[in-house]
Amino acid sequence: MKKFNFLFFAVIFLLLGFSGCEKKPIGAVEKMHWDRDMCERCKMAISERKFASQIIDPKTGKVYKFDDIGCAVLWMDETKVPWKDQAIIWITDAKTGEWINARKVKYTADAITPMAYGFAAYTDKTLPKGAKVFDFPFISKKIIEIEKSNSQKVRTY
Repeated sequence: MKKFNFLFFAVIFLLLGFSGCEKKPIGAVEKMHWDRDMCERCKMAISERKFASQIIDPKTGKVYKFDDIGCAVLWMDETKVPWKDQAIIWITDAKTGEWINARKVKYTADAITPMAYGFAAYTDKTLPKGAKVFDFPFISKKIIEIEKSNSQKVRTY
């Protein structure tokens, strides 16, 4: 009976131990802990569920979280991420809050966002009628231009 108890508990221990080691696939959205997770760039708590984004290193699967697509784009530019073109980028839909591929969606430039970059992401289904739309390469370039323009203004004072 003692051997059975030992074997039984050993099997249970191993099953419980290995069940906690489940690996999520690289590229999957990581669960947000709203109002607790911090933006990788500006260090603000991420609380706005319709403008959050995540960047995932395609080789390691490491996830970086942001409160605004502007912070995500600038973080990649400022840190000179070598895997920038291969980065997996998720953003929340500004209407539904669902995670969508940031490189494949449409953006509008009139939103009130956490860091005031103003870009909101939408799918074809959630895009407001008649909205002027932009793609990811365009907004990335604009965000970097805005930041450089703002930093130059600060230096001239």
